[in-house]
Amino acid sequence: MPAADVTSSSRAHRRPRPRTLGAAALSLALVVGGLTACGAEDTAQDDAEALATKIAEGLVDGDFTGVAFSDASPAEAAEAHAAIVAAVADAPHTVEVTDVVLDEEKTSGTASFAHTWDVSGIPWTYSTEAPLAVFEESWESQWDPALVVEGLVSDETLQLSRTMAPRADILGAGDTPIVTERPVRRVGVDKTRVEATELDATARTLAGLAQIDADAYAAKVAAAGEKAFVDAVTLRTEDPSYDFDAMAAIPGVLLVDATLPLAPTRDFAAPVLGRAGEATAEIVEESEGTIAAGDVTGLSGLQRQYDEQLRGTPGIALEAVSEARGARVLLDQAAVPGEPLRTTLDVGVQQLAEDTLVGQTVPSAIVAIRPSTGEVLASASGTAGGGVSTATTGMYAPGSTFKIVTSLALLRSGLTADSPLDCSAEAVVDGRAFVNYPDYPAGKIGQIPLTDVIANSCNTALINASGQVTQADLASAGEALGLGLAQQAGPGVFTGSVPADAEGTEHAASMIGQGQVQASPMAMATVAASVAAGTTVRPTLLAQEVDPVESDLPEAPAAPLTADEAAQLSAFMRAVVTDGGGSFLQDVPGEPVGAKTGTAQYGDGSTNHAWMIAVQGDLAVAVFVETGDYGSTTAGPLLEAFLDGLA
Repeated sequence: MPAADVTSSSRAHRRPRPRTLGAAALSLALVVGGLTACGAEDTAQDDAEALATKIAEGLVDGDFTGVAFSDASPAEAAEAHAAIVAAVADAPHTVEVTDVVLDEEKTSGTASFAHTWDVSGIPWTYSTEAPLAVFEESWESQWDPALVVEGLVSDETLQLSRTMAPRADILGAGDTPIVTERPVRRVGVDKTRVEATELDATARTLAGLAQIDADAYAAKVAAAGEKAFVDAVTLRTEDPSYDFDAMAAIPGVLLVDATLPLAPTRDFAAPVLGRAGEATAEIVEESEGTIAAGDVTGLSGLQRQYDEQLRGTPGIALEAVSEARGARVLLDQAAVPGEPLRTTLDVGVQQLAEDTLVGQTVPSAIVAIRPSTGEVLASASGTAGGGVSTATTGMYAPGSTFKIVTSLALLRSGLTADSPLDCSAEAVVDGRAFVNYPDYPAGKIGQIPLTDVIANSCNTALINASGQVTQADLASAGEALGLGLAQQAGPGVFTGSVPADAEGTEHAASMIGQGQVQASPMAMATVAASVAAGTTVRPTLLAQEVDPVESDLPEAPAAPLTADEAAQLSAFMRAVVTDGGGSFLQDVPGEPVGAKTGTAQYGDGSTNHAWMIAVQGDLAVAVFVETGDYGSTTAGPLLEAFLDGLA
C-alpha cells in the first residue's frame, strides 16, 4: 500500500513534527506520531520515539524487524502477533502513537498507542502501552500480548464469529412480497458416502436427474477432496420438474434443506430482480471485509444493485479465547436486518405478462405502466432472451409505433388531424424508394387526412411530409413523449434515442421509426403512457426514495407535452382501433382501447420486429417480439390476450 502520513500528539509544550512511514505489508493503514523534543534532551526523546514508531508499524503489519525486545526476538514477536490477530488479519487497522513519556533521567518511559480496527464494518478501538528502557545505550521494550490487544494475556488469542443478518424482501405494489425466503434443496454428492469406484457413475446419474452437464459435474466431483460434499444444484423444494425421491435414492447423494431469497417463480421478472446466492470471490474482495465467503449476497439485477440495503449488517462477536480461561467478549454487535426494497411491480400484472410470453421462441417483452403515476406495473422479458432484460435494455427500431412521435412533430409544425397528406404507392428520397406494408388498404391511397395516415399506418404519406419537420423537431417531439430522457433510479433502462441531426434518407427513415431511431419496450410504453397522462411521463420501478441516477441526458423535455397535444394523439390511437390496423381490439372488455401497430425491418430487410403499444384507461402497454410478421399479427394477439387477462 502507499506510504501513509504519520501523525501523533506529544506533551503540550512540544511542537508536532510530521513523519512518514513505509507501506504496511498487509495493506493496512498506519498512523503513528512524529514527537519532538528540545534542547539537550532531543537525542533520548527521538530515540524513544523511533522505537515507538517501529513498534506501531509492527502492530499493524506484523513485522517487528528492528525492534529490540528484552524478552523476545523480532521473529518470535511476529509469530506471537500473527497467532493473536489471525482471526482479524484482513480487517483494516490503524495504530497511532499518542504519547512517549520519559522519566527525568531519560533512561526509561512509556509509549502509548491508540488502536482502531474496522471489523466487518464495526469500529473497535482501544489503547495499549509499551514500557521503554535504555539497555547498553539502546532503547528496548518488552513483548506482551497486552501490547497487541488491551488486557490480553499470554495464552489468549482472538476468535471472530459472524451472524448473517436476515436478508430483507423485495416488495411489489401494496408491499406484496416478491422476493422472499423460500424453501430450497441443495443437491450434491457426499464423497464419504460412496465408494471411489462408484463416484463417476453416481455423479452422472445425479446430473441426469438434476438436468445439468454430466461431464462437467463428474469432473467437479473427481477434483474435489476425499471428504467433500460437492454441490450439483440448488432447486426450489416445490419445483415439480425434478424427482427428488429418485435423487435421494442414489447412494452417496444428499439433499440438504435450506432457504434462499427467491421470486414466486424462476422466471418472474428475473432479468430485473436478478438473483441472490453465495458471494463470489470477487464480491468478497471488493467488499473490504464487510462480506465474507459463504455470505448470501445479490449477484445480479436489483438484488446486486441494492444489496447493501437488502443484506443489512452482520452480527459480530469478537472474543479473547484460551483453554484455561474460556472466552471473554471484546466486541459484540447484534445483526441488523436489511431494509426491504419497495418496487412498483404488481404481482398479478407481472405474472400475467410472463404467462402471455410463454412459448415465444425469440426475445420478447411486455411492459405495463400506470400513466397517472409513472409506476411500472410489469416488466416482463421472454425466456428466449437468455436472461437479458429485453423489456428495459433492448435497443430496437420502433417502426410505426414511432408514428405517434412523428404525428406530434407534424401537429407542432401546424398540421391538424384533418390536414391532407399524400399517401402514394411509393415515395422516393435521394433515390431510395419507400413503400407501404403489403396488403395496405387500397381505399386509403391518395390524399388522406393525418388521422387516417396514423390509423392505417401509411409510410409514404409521412415520408412525403418529411420536409415539413426537421430531425431536431422529431427529437424534440420524442423527448416530449419521454424518449431520450434520463432514467429514474433503479434497474438500467434504455429510454430511447432519436438523433437530432439527420438529412435525406436518414431523416425520411426516422419519420417511420427506422434509420437511427431506437427504443426499448419500456421507452415505447412510456410514449403511450405520456399520451394517456396528458403530460411527459418518466417511468419508475422503485416505490421508495433513492439517490438519483447520474446522467448526461435531460431530466425533462425542452418542449413538454401539452394536454391538448396529448388529446389529439389519443384520438389518433383510438382511430387505429376503430378504423385501422388495431380493429381486433374493439371487443376488449373495459374502457375503450387506443393503440398503434409497428413493424420495423432489420438485418437485410427480410425480417421484422413486431410492436404494438396501447392505452386503456390508466394503463399503457408495449408489446414487442424481436422477429415476427407484422405488429398487428404477431404482437397484436399478445396484446389482446394481455388486456383480456386484466379484464
